[in-house]
Amino acid sequence: MRESQISGVYEVIMGRNAAYTDDTGRYMIFGHLFDMQEQKDLTAAVLEKLNRVDVSALPRGDAIKTVHGEGKRQFYVFSDPDCPYCQQLEKELVGIDNVTVYTYLFPLVGLHPDAYRKAVAIWCANDRPLALFEFMTSGKLSENGDCPNPVDRNIRLGNSLGINGTPTIIFDDGAIHSGLLPVAEIERRLVGR
Repeated sequence: MRESQISGVYEVIMGRNAAYTDDTGRYMIFGHLFDMQEQKDLTAAVLEKLNRVDVSALPRGDAIKTVHGEGKRQFYVFSDPDCPYCQQLEKELVGIDNVTVYTYLFPLVGLHPDAYRKAVAIWCANDRPLALFEFMTSGKLSENGDCPNPVDRNIRLGNSLGINGTPTIIFDDGAIHSGLLPVAEIERRLVGR
Protein backbone atom coordinates (compact mmCIF):
# COMPACT_ATOMS: atom_id res chain seq x y z
CA MET A 1 0.00 0.00 0.00
CA ARG A 2 1.42 3.38 -0.98
CA GLU A 3 0.07 6.88 -0.67
CA SER A 4 -1.52 8.06 -3.90
CA GLN A 5 -1.33 11.52 -5.37
CA ILE A 6 -4.16 12.54 -3.03
CA SER A 7 -3.33 13.02 0.63
CA GLY A 8 -5.00 10.43 2.85
CA VAL A 9 -5.85 8.12 -0.06
CA TYR A 10 -3.77 4.99 -0.48
CA GLU A 11 -3.26 2.92 -3.57
CA VAL A 12 -3.47 -0.84 -3.09
CA ILE A 13 -2.15 -3.13 -5.82
CA MET A 14 -4.18 -6.34 -6.10
CA GLY A 15 -2.75 -8.56 -8.82
CA ARG A 16 -3.12 -6.62 -12.05
CA ASN A 17 -5.57 -4.12 -10.55
CA ALA A 18 -5.45 -1.05 -8.37
CA ALA A 19 -7.80 -0.09 -5.58
CA TYR A 20 -7.94 2.90 -3.26
CA THR A 21 -8.57 3.12 0.47
CA ASP A 22 -8.43 5.64 3.29
CA ASP A 23 -5.83 5.46 6.06
CA THR A 24 -8.11 3.26 8.18
CA GLY A 25 -8.59 0.65 5.45
CA ARG A 26 -12.28 0.51 6.26
CA TYR A 27 -13.43 1.78 2.87
CA MET A 28 -12.10 0.64 -0.48
CA ILE A 29 -12.86 1.70 -4.03
CA PHE A 30 -12.07 -0.47 -7.05
CA GLY A 31 -11.79 1.24 -10.40
CA HIS A 32 -10.22 4.34 -11.83
CA LEU A 33 -9.44 7.43 -9.79
CA PHE A 34 -9.74 10.69 -11.72
CA ASP A 35 -8.33 14.15 -11.04
CA MET A 36 -11.15 16.28 -12.39
CA GLN A 37 -9.21 19.54 -12.11
CA GLU A 38 -6.38 18.19 -14.28
CA GLN A 39 -8.77 16.03 -16.35
CA LYS A 40 -6.46 13.06 -15.80
CA ASP A 41 -7.01 9.37 -15.09
CA LEU A 42 -4.62 8.72 -12.18
CA THR A 43 -5.08 4.95 -12.40
CA ALA A 44 -4.19 4.55 -16.09
CA ALA A 45 -0.43 4.92 -15.61
CA VAL A 46 -0.48 2.49 -12.66
CA LEU A 47 -2.36 -0.13 -14.67
CA GLU A 48 -0.07 0.32 -17.66
CA LYS A 49 2.95 -0.48 -15.49
CA LEU A 50 1.20 -3.42 -13.79
CA ASN A 51 0.05 -4.97 -17.04
CA ARG A 52 3.27 -4.73 -19.06
CA VAL A 53 4.28 -7.94 -20.78
CA ASP A 54 7.80 -9.34 -20.95
CA VAL A 55 7.85 -9.66 -24.73
CA SER A 56 11.06 -11.71 -24.62
CA ALA A 57 8.99 -14.48 -23.00
CA LEU A 58 6.37 -14.57 -25.77
CA PRO A 59 6.66 -17.79 -27.80
CA ARG A 60 7.19 -16.33 -31.28
CA GLY A 61 7.02 -19.82 -32.81
CA ASP A 62 3.33 -19.95 -31.85
CA ALA A 63 2.57 -16.78 -33.83
CA ILE A 64 2.16 -16.06 -37.51
CA LYS A 65 5.07 -13.81 -38.47
CA THR A 66 4.26 -11.19 -41.10
CA VAL A 67 7.04 -8.86 -42.27
CA HIS A 68 6.33 -5.52 -43.94
CA GLY A 69 9.40 -3.95 -45.58
CA GLU A 70 12.59 -4.58 -43.60
CA GLY A 71 10.62 -5.51 -40.47
CA LYS A 72 12.97 -3.81 -38.00
CA ARG A 73 10.18 -2.70 -35.65
CA GLN A 74 7.85 -5.25 -34.12
CA PHE A 75 4.68 -5.76 -32.17
CA TYR A 76 2.36 -8.62 -31.23
CA VAL A 77 -1.38 -9.06 -31.84
CA PHE A 78 -3.86 -11.48 -30.29
CA SER A 79 -6.46 -11.88 -33.00
CA ASP A 80 -9.72 -13.78 -33.50
CA PRO A 81 -10.43 -14.69 -37.14
CA ASP A 82 -14.11 -13.76 -36.78
CA CYS A 83 -13.52 -10.47 -34.94
CA PRO A 84 -14.55 -7.56 -37.22
CA TYR A 85 -12.10 -5.21 -35.50
CA CYS A 86 -9.27 -7.72 -36.04
CA GLN A 87 -10.23 -7.89 -39.69
CA GLN A 88 -10.16 -4.10 -39.93
CA LEU A 89 -6.76 -4.00 -38.20
CA GLU A 90 -5.36 -6.57 -40.66
CA LYS A 91 -6.48 -4.40 -43.59
CA GLU A 92 -4.90 -1.30 -42.05
CA LEU A 93 -1.58 -2.99 -41.21
CA VAL A 94 -0.75 -2.94 -44.92
CA GLY A 95 -0.09 0.80 -44.43
CA ILE A 96 2.69 0.24 -41.89
CA ASP A 97 6.19 -0.26 -43.27
CA ASN A 98 9.35 -1.66 -41.69
CA VAL A 99 7.50 -3.76 -39.14
CA THR A 100 7.21 -7.39 -38.13
CA VAL A 101 3.82 -8.39 -36.75
CA TYR A 102 3.50 -11.56 -34.68
CA THR A 103 -0.14 -12.65 -34.73
CA TYR A 104 -1.33 -15.10 -32.08
CA LEU A 105 -4.53 -16.79 -33.22
CA PHE A 106 -6.84 -16.32 -30.23
CA PRO A 107 -10.40 -17.40 -31.07
CA LEU A 108 -13.07 -16.18 -28.68
CA VAL A 109 -15.35 -19.17 -29.12
CA GLY A 110 -17.95 -17.79 -26.72
CA LEU A 111 -18.56 -14.95 -29.19
CA HIS A 112 -17.52 -16.66 -32.41
CA PRO A 113 -18.23 -20.42 -32.25
CA ASP A 114 -16.57 -21.18 -35.61
CA ALA A 115 -13.43 -19.10 -34.96
CA TYR A 116 -11.45 -22.01 -33.54
CA ARG A 117 -11.86 -24.07 -36.71
CA LYS A 118 -10.87 -21.07 -38.83
CA ALA A 119 -7.82 -20.37 -36.66
CA VAL A 120 -6.63 -23.96 -37.13
CA ALA A 121 -7.22 -23.78 -40.90
CA ILE A 122 -5.21 -20.54 -41.12
CA TRP A 123 -2.38 -22.06 -39.09
CA CYS A 124 -2.35 -25.23 -41.20
CA ALA A 125 -2.05 -23.31 -44.50
CA ASN A 126 1.16 -23.62 -46.50
CA ASP A 127 1.65 -19.83 -46.38
CA ARG A 128 0.33 -18.71 -42.98
CA PRO A 129 0.79 -14.94 -43.42
CA LEU A 130 -1.00 -15.06 -46.77
CA ALA A 131 -3.79 -17.29 -45.39
CA LEU A 132 -4.29 -14.89 -42.46
CA PHE A 133 -4.34 -11.84 -44.74
CA GLU A 134 -6.71 -13.42 -47.27
CA PHE A 135 -9.16 -14.59 -44.64
CA MET A 136 -9.13 -11.36 -42.66
CA THR A 137 -9.50 -9.12 -45.72
CA SER A 138 -11.73 -11.16 -48.05
CA GLY A 139 -13.08 -14.14 -46.08
CA LYS A 140 -11.19 -16.61 -48.27
CA LEU A 141 -10.30 -19.67 -46.21
CA SER A 142 -8.49 -22.66 -47.61
CA GLU A 143 -9.58 -25.75 -45.73
CA ASN A 144 -6.32 -27.47 -44.88
CA GLY A 145 -7.77 -29.84 -42.33
CA ASP A 146 -6.06 -30.30 -39.04
CA CYS A 147 -2.38 -30.20 -38.20
CA PRO A 148 -0.33 -29.72 -35.04
CA ASN A 149 -1.11 -26.13 -34.03
CA PRO A 150 -0.63 -23.70 -31.15
CA VAL A 151 -4.21 -22.43 -30.89
CA ASP A 152 -4.88 -23.99 -27.47
CA ARG A 153 -1.49 -22.73 -26.20
CA ASN A 154 -2.31 -19.24 -27.51
CA ILE A 155 -5.62 -19.29 -25.66
CA ARG A 156 -3.85 -20.28 -22.42
CA LEU A 157 -1.17 -17.64 -23.01
CA GLY A 158 -3.73 -14.92 -23.66
CA ASN A 159 -5.70 -15.90 -20.57
CA SER A 160 -2.53 -15.85 -18.44
CA LEU A 161 -1.83 -12.31 -19.69
CA GLY A 162 -5.36 -11.18 -18.82
CA ILE A 163 -6.38 -10.80 -22.46
CA ASN A 164 -10.12 -11.14 -22.86
CA GLY A 165 -10.83 -9.24 -26.07
CA THR A 166 -9.48 -8.87 -29.56
CA PRO A 167 -7.57 -7.36 -31.08
CA THR A 168 -5.10 -6.94 -28.26
CA ILE A 169 -1.83 -5.33 -29.26
CA ILE A 170 1.39 -5.69 -27.29
CA PHE A 171 4.12 -3.26 -28.19
CA ASP A 172 7.81 -4.08 -28.02
CA ASP A 173 8.14 -2.13 -24.75
CA GLY A 174 5.55 -4.46 -23.16
CA ALA A 175 2.69 -1.97 -23.20
CA ILE A 176 -0.65 -3.63 -23.89
CA HIS A 177 -3.64 -2.13 -25.69
CA SER A 178 -7.00 -3.84 -25.95
CA GLY A 179 -9.05 -2.87 -28.97
CA LEU A 180 -8.50 -1.44 -32.41
CA LEU A 181 -5.95 1.36 -32.74
CA PRO A 182 -5.65 3.67 -35.75
CA VAL A 183 -2.54 3.10 -37.85
CA ALA A 184 -1.28 6.59 -36.93
CA GLU A 185 -1.34 5.65 -33.23
CA ILE A 186 0.42 2.35 -33.89
CA GLU A 187 3.08 4.22 -35.86
CA ARG A 188 3.46 6.76 -33.05
CA ARG A 189 4.04 3.97 -30.53
CA LEU A 190 6.57 2.29 -32.83
CA VAL A 191 8.66 5.45 -33.35
CA GLY A 192 12.24 5.09 -32.25
CA ARG A 193 12.11 1.34 -32.18
